[in-house]
Amino acid sequence: MAQTAKSAAHLGPTPLGSKPFVSKWSSRYRGATVQDLEPPSALSLNPSDPISLALLSAYERDYTHLTIIDGATRALLGYIAIPALQAQLDTGRVRPDDPLSKAMTRFERKGKKYRVITMATPLEELEEFFEGGGLGPFAQKQEFAVVTDEDRRFVLGVATRSDLEEFVKRRPA
Repeated sequence: MAQTAKSAAHLGPTPLGSKPFVSKWSSRYRGATVQDLEPPSALSLNPSDPISLALLSAYERDYTHLTIIDGATRALLGYIAIPALQAQLDTGRVRPDDPLSKAMTRFERKGKKYRVITMATPLEELEEFFEGGGLGPFAQKQEFAVVTDEDRRFVLGVATRSDLEEFVKRRPA
């Protein structure tokens, strides 16, 4: 049975009494955007592809997250986190020849508004997204963001929390 992401990119009203997000690294961003992270191109697979293909593809490219898209419409359906997939394999919950649909995390779409992360998104906003800020009362920290075009028609890449941390380390204070 497929998992469901608990509004991984849901944008809801800011809870009353919550403090506005304050970036811990804003002095190092200096106007930088997601494009400055130089995220690698996304590798998208189909739900019918075997788990073994996802593992092989991720390890070849050193990716930790792969996006899952509809083969016909190219619509973004969800993702696979490779460490979680490996854990499912280790426990026997899935097998290498099972389809990705059995292990993928699906994005919830009905009645939800999503924060769109594009190449032009300022890094302060990406950091806020990773920290769960602006995501309503059910905010959760996020480890990655799917980078799309403005209309969410094309998956351009995946930016991770560690990508942001590496950018900050390379940037003088």
